[in-house]
Amino acid sequence: MNPQALQYTMPAEWEKHERTFLSWPVQDSMVYPDDYEDVCQGYTELVSAIAEFEPVTLVVNPSDLEKVRPLFKGQHVELLPLEHNDAWLRDNGPTFVVNAEGERAGINWRFNAWGGKYEPWDLDDAVAPYILEKLNIRRFDAPLVMEGGSIHVDGEGTLLTTEECLLNPNRNPDLTREQIEEQVKMHLNVSQIIWLKRGLSGDETDGHVDNVACFAAPGKIIMQVCNDPADENYKITQENLKILRESKDARGRALEVIEIEQPPLAMHEESRLTLSYLNFYFVNGGLILPVFGGAAEETDRKAAEVLQNLYPERRIRTINGMAIIREGGNVHCTTQQLPAGK
Repeated sequence: MNPQALQYTMPAEWEKHERTFLSWPVQDSMVYPDDYEDVCQGYTELVSAIAEFEPVTLVVNPSDLEKVRPLFKGQHVELLPLEHNDAWLRDNGPTFVVNAEGERAGINWRFNAWGGKYEPWDLDDAVAPYILEKLNIRRFDAPLVMEGGSIHVDGEGTLLTTEECLLNPNRNPDLTREQIEEQVKMHLNVSQIIWLKRGLSGDETDGHVDNVACFAAPGKIIMQVCNDPADENYKITQENLKILRESKDARGRALEVIEIEQPPLAMHEESRLTLSYLNFYFVNGGLILPVFGGAAEETDRKAAEVLQNLYPERRIRTINGMAIIREGGNVHCTTQQLPAGK
């Protein structure tokens, strides 16, 4: 039996959480290992910010335990000793689903380090099964290479993704688009998939949607846009905007699109940093938003303003997104929510 047949479904991220899972950075996996201490400082800020709103479980390599433990003394942070290769729990951790009785289960996707870009990844592929065993939560093994950052759901049957990622031959070369759709629908119990074309320029994940667009509420999507025709993101975002404006969700609703202006171009050692305000994360009663400072101060302010207007009841908690991005992603990429269940 599969999750759809048993009527499990993936809740929207804004639903109540029991806790958040993250993984601590691993220096050996970093493209720029000299940035390790700055990245760790960014993660410390992020974990502490989330712990202001809800409990955190932090996966830590056993060799790092003594260094990490004092950083979160007195906070709602539990350390889970577990060997792992890299720090992106959104992508290699379990995706949680819930049934009508509030019973939770977890989807164990196959993980191959974003199309085999980084080796080794064997420890990361084993993280999701370990977490589910530790939680004593039912596990469904999906015969699909997929990362959690490549999808967003509205909790009412609609899923958002990109063709660039899910249809990339470096993930599931033997599966057709129809077969991939079938597996996604079966494991997350969605009936409508909205396919955007591409992700942002410079994104080494091959177009994860969590940098591009996300559901703000059923029938409502937030999208980061580029207004500079000279920027590669201009064509990308215009194409995706057109798709969204012509799409309907699982309940037949036309989509309202709220735009957030992208931050100015930022480089790190000749590589473009994929800066995105859409890589924020919902927490209980709040929202963790990466901001970038410097030349981005004005767009930082605008992004926070748009989100505060959308969610007047939530506290917008900003953190320094420039530290974490040096590891390759940002707030949403690092996190995985455990929905509240019974």
